[in-house]
Amino acid sequence: MPSNNNAQSNIPVKPMIQALRSTSGSTPLLKRPPFWLMRQAGRYLPEYREVRKTAKNFLNFCYSPDLAVEVTLQPIRRFKPDAAIMFSDILVIPDALGQKVDFIEGRGPVLDPIRHVDQFGILNPLNVLDYLKPVFQTISRLKNELDDKTALIGFAGAPWTVAVYMIEGHGGTDCSHARCWAYENPEGFSKLMDILVDATSEYLIAQIDHGAEIIQLFDSWAGVLSETQFRKWVIEPNRQIVEKIRARHPHIPIIGFPRNAGNLYKDFVEQTGVDGVSLDHGVGIDWAVEHLQSKCTVQGNLDNHVLLSGGQALDDELNRIFNGFSNGPFIFNLGHGVLQFTPVDHVQHVADFIHQWNG
Repeated sequence: MPSNNNAQSNIPVKPMIQALRSTSGSTPLLKRPPFWLMRQAGRYLPEYREVRKTAKNFLNFCYSPDLAVEVTLQPIRRFKPDAAIMFSDILVIPDALGQKVDFIEGRGPVLDPIRHVDQFGILNPLNVLDYLKPVFQTISRLKNELDDKTALIGFAGAPWTVAVYMIEGHGGTDCSHARCWAYENPEGFSKLMDILVDATSEYLIAQIDHGAEIIQLFDSWAGVLSETQFRKWVIEPNRQIVEKIRARHPHIPIIGFPRNAGNLYKDFVEQTGVDGVSLDHGVGIDWAVEHLQSKCTVQGNLDNHVLLSGGQALDDELNRIFNGFSNGPFIFNLGHGVLQFTPVDHVQHVADFIHQWNG
């Protein structure tokens, strides 16, 4: 049976959850900030690469609970972060809806693009939860594998970012097709966003039903939008998803990540009601402390390229981030995911730095 996290009041609060329930001055700070890393399970780990060889393709990898559980746990064994994030991908939603999704070596995700409302007929929202049962099996098994200090994070792509892939057909673009559609036919574009809000909300609620204790919403393409579009296609859909989750699971913390949002991070936090906000490496610490950290927990924001490079530059950035954010609610993370060729020793160095941190 799916677990009911809200009923487990006799279990000590995990550091990640405690950090997300804090506001500046409301509760004592933890001995050290908790940490996890975006894409902490990934190709930089040799043991991950060995497991990846056993799956016929990437989606099969995501939908194989044995494999997904194993690679989720690999960085937990190595680095002992305060959270595990289930291994999956944001594009399981369009795949579950019925859009053709492939992952091609050297190119990344490739989708049959949707460019008109007439193509919405291929999408079947009623199929999503049944299609994604393997993901829920992974979560249930991870919940039983993790110790009582390590939180389990579930996640999804936010509607705007998922829509970009569905419309463009691949990543690495200026999102021109999606942005123009949103301007030229906002009614039609809204229909796609409504489908994604509902499907994503039900998907995340089901993750929580099966054991996820924290949710992160990734809006990786948020920064390409104008202020007007950002408010309509990033803030509003994220707000709706937060509201839908809270109606079913009011005590589950939610982290938003409107990457490259600049000063619109502030409005995002205030208007979506997230418990935490993940910051890209371009967000200034002083600005974030002044405008964000009194409103919610901040998470971030080491440049993944300095993690790749290592050395004194890495130590300098670690000290700058920890000294800058540690007087308020804070979770250490990267500004984006661990890069493929990052030396494992560099990640271990970061983990050791954090475990030894005493403020």
